[in-house]
Amino acid sequence: MRQVAEFIAVLACALFTGAAVYINLVEHPARMECGVEIAATEFSPSYRRATVMQATLAAVGLVSSIAAWLAGTTFWWLVAGALLGSVIPFTLFVILPTNKLLLSPTLDKQSVEAERLLARWGALHAVRSVLSGVALLLFLYLAIFGKQ
Repeated sequence: MRQVAEFIAVLACALFTGAAVYINLVEHPARMECGVEIAATEFSPSYRRATVMQATLAAVGLVSSIAAWLAGTTFWWLVAGALLGSVIPFTLFVILPTNKLLLSPTLDKQSVEAERLLARWGALHAVRSVLSGVALLLFLYLAIFGKQ
């Protein structure tokens, strides 16, 4: 049970981190290169699809790390899971207000405000990439070097 929980926690975190970093380094910059109107238009379907995948991966990683800890791993598995899980409240309380403004039908998709919101969203999303990246490094360290 413990090894399965560890594997699922590492896998979910790795997939989340990969997606988050891809969004920050590839998708969002490419979206912005297309101009503000196209970037603001493309944001909605991209956000809708990514939300389900990333929320699920973060939750699965967190729950699996808790299961691994309950099955006898060190407290550090719980810490790594909490780091990954922290993207959920960060998204809900810090990023969601910007998301709502970007998704608003009243937003002028050619405006300076749309450009400002997209830039802010990219910076906020980078926090998710960093949090999940640190969690992944900790998970990998524990999986490779942690003998408990």
